[in-house]
Amino acid sequence: MQAFKYDIRISENGTIFLPFVLPNLCGKEVELFIVPKEEKPKKTNEASAKKFVTRWAGFLKENNFDPEKAKYEYLSEKYK
Repeated sequence: MQAFKYDIRISENGTIFLPFVLPNLCGKEVELFIVPKEEKPKKTNEASAKKFVTRWAGFLKENNFDPEKAKYEYLSEKYK
């Protein structure tokens, strides 16, 4: 017995359209199993941006942290 899997959407009026790739099954009875997919919440860019800012807020604001000084020290060490 062969099994075929199609990821399709049921139309508003309840019709299921299958691609016509198996002409040898035309006119024959078949079993059809319907397994609904879990709907995943759609992510928005705004939510992702807020999550990023929340996660990394204050990362570079430690006590007396100067990013320009850190860049200078890094480049000084790199190009000794």
